[in-house]
Amino acid sequence: MSAVASVGVFGGSGFYRLLHDVEMIEVDTPYGPPSDRVAIGVVEGVPVAFLPRHGSGHTLPPAAINYRANVWALKELGVTRVIAPTAAGSLQAHVRPGDFVVCDQFVDRTNGRQDTYYPDGPTVAHVGSADPYCPVMRELATAVGREQGVTMHDGGTVVVIQGPRFSTRAESRWFASQGWRVVNMTQYPEAILARELELCYVNISLITDYDAGLEGAPEVPPVSVEEVERFFASNNDRVRSLIVRLIPRLPAERDCPCATAMRGAIIGGHERAPAR
Repeated sequence: MSAVASVGVFGGSGFYRLLHDVEMIEVDTPYGPPSDRVAIGVVEGVPVAFLPRHGSGHTLPPAAINYRANVWALKELGVTRVIAPTAAGSLQAHVRPGDFVVCDQFVDRTNGRQDTYYPDGPTVAHVGSADPYCPVMRELATAVGREQGVTMHDGGTVVVIQGPRFSTRAESRWFASQGWRVVNMTQYPEAILARELELCYVNISLITDYDAGLEGAPEVPPVSVEEVERFFASNNDRVRSLIVRLIPRLPAERDCPCATAMRGAIIGGHERAPAR
């Protein structure tokens, strides 16, 4: 398929549309169908592909998302940079609902997800993931958000839980005690699959709640679906505005480590792309 977009956007819970003037296209992948059709539009001359990771009707729970197909579909369309907004719960008192966190690390607590394009050989690949998020996109996203007056937290670890259930109070206390900043259900394996395809990837976590409540503040209730939906819906415009302003600011050339993430990652033989 010829390249039709250079920037890809994954829509999270409550965020199912980025642009209005779009062309909807079907994309086939070797890993099955992606979550939905891909919407192709333009932002200030930059072609953009938008894909809601849960499907446009939010029909896919986190563990049922075909992350490999989703990321591959964007790569197939020519995308080299991915913007990935998500709803997330705060684990720290100073990170408040309505704040945005531009994560720089993740901790994986999921299980059973298809999390690599090299699962069976004969190509054996060990992608480096010490710094899984694009430093250039992180810096730009933080700057653009602050210019809009959004409270932006530059960096922070997201702990990715399996879902679909929310955390227990004990789990939430444990996560917070490690210094982790936010909790989410979809950052893994999406971020690392983008790394295997050498795509630049940035997560923008919109804080919708305090997870299982706030330690020492019994008046703060645990997260609920109703609260997440209400909060995300009321902040959709801020999320969309940040993304639309970020896209034209992305540099034409990629001089970050993401573009060569698989260099030296293949053990033995010739470096080969994932099986198609």
